[in-house]
Amino acid sequence: QVQLVESGGGLVQPGGSLRLSCAASRNIFSIKTMAWYRQAPGKERELVALITDGGSTNYVDSVKGRFTISRDIVKRLVYLQMNSLKPEDTAVYFCNANGVRGGVGYNDWGQGTQVTVSS
Repeated sequence: QVQLVESGGGLVQPGGSLRLSCAASRNIFSIKTMAWYRQAPGKERELVALITDGGSTNYVDSVKGRFTISRDIVKRLVYLQMNSLKPEDTAVYFCNANGVRGGVGYNDWGQGTQVTVSS
């Protein structure tokens, strides 16, 4: 398991950019997948982007071409670069780590960071 802390959220105008950061309490190279989820008011939490231990990435269709997930193994950070932001991107964004340690699976979450896209 791992402790996660998100940062970088805020208020941005449509078309603007933000970069979210997720700091992990231990090494991240052995974590099977790290991901960003988001939850808007009245909606279910959805997977936005993920990156595997092998470095492959996947995105929900609505953010493809606009968002990029990446990781810095040395700094133990996972980023979500968000460009061309739209009002519908407004949500609380959560960092997630999923993997197996000591033969036991885990699924850990950060506290979330608010992203608001508005004029």
